[in-house]
Amino acid sequence: MFSLMHQAALEELHVYQRGPLRAVIALHNLKLGPALGGCRFIEYDDEQSAINDAIRLARGMSYKAALARVPQGGGKSVIMKPKGDFDRQALFKLFAQCIDELGGRYITAMDSGTQVEDMDCMRELTPYVSSSSNIGDPSPSTAKGVALGIQTAVSFALSSDLAGVKVAIQGLGHVGMALAAHLHKAGAALYVADIDASKTAYAQQYFNADVVPVDRIHAQAVDVFAPCGLGGAIHENSIHELDCKIIAGCANNQLADASLGDQLHQRGVLYVPDYVINSGGLIFASSRYRGMGEQEIDRSISKLKDTLNTIFTLAQSKDTPTHRIADEMAEQILYG
Repeated sequence: MFSLMHQAALEELHVYQRGPLRAVIALHNLKLGPALGGCRFIEYDDEQSAINDAIRLARGMSYKAALARVPQGGGKSVIMKPKGDFDRQALFKLFAQCIDELGGRYITAMDSGTQVEDMDCMRELTPYVSSSSNIGDPSPSTAKGVALGIQTAVSFALSSDLAGVKVAIQGLGHVGMALAAHLHKAGAALYVADIDASKTAYAQQYFNADVVPVDRIHAQAVDVFAPCGLGGAIHENSIHELDCKIIAGCANNQLADASLGDQLHQRGVLYVPDYVINSGGLIFASSRYRGMGEQEIDRSISKLKDTLNTIFTLAQSKDTPTHRIADEMAEQILYG
């Protein structure tokens, strides 16, 4: 356990078992402020998988906050979704007590498997919740930032706008679907995949998207591949089947291993670091939690373009993978 924390430079790791609740809160770095990060509620094969996920995601949130220029540390929580029947409200109320006991060092938000109703439930017991009804859903801001990031990458790598650019979207959740709407409006040609056929049918009807099998979406001959599901979309098997010029999506931890980013660089594929392009949701959650308005949020999201162009330019001039450049920039802020 301590070796995992040391490798990730993790400051705090909290593991809870209270009644039916089994949860983990990982706090990576609090230099810039209290940690802010979503609560993931999915099934895990075992406890170690849940702990590993929380640690990896918390580190990403620290780097994301640093490059998004928000006064937050990096944290993440995961609740292991029980198998069979369970009382959802009771579970989240138990978890709210855990958050409250940390005294504000961790502020939670929505993530995979959680929804506004869960946040409202926890908000009854703790003030450290950043995406309850009174604050709003961060997903549209995440999608807005990802769309801007794709536009920036396409302009840099292809010297083009989005009209006619082919984009394959893997996953049509809250952010993936909103991203599809942005890209369709900009004139992109969409290819989509999701395990939920009703979502792909919607994208087909309203965005004129081509529906692709889930296990083949990454292999489409497109300009941009946008991973928008869970992490690890780029792995040792999928990387050899990619047929794109740019990888830019909203999923966290898109690279199953950092060395895969090196391989993408060698192949001339522009990888847009996930924790930079998908930081619109963090910007929204942090800003709204601190009482800021929509115009201020939009201005902060618009600055992602400058950050990404800096990363792309440095990567090109130094012949260094983009994810390495982004890490160096974040670490200079966190530890420099």
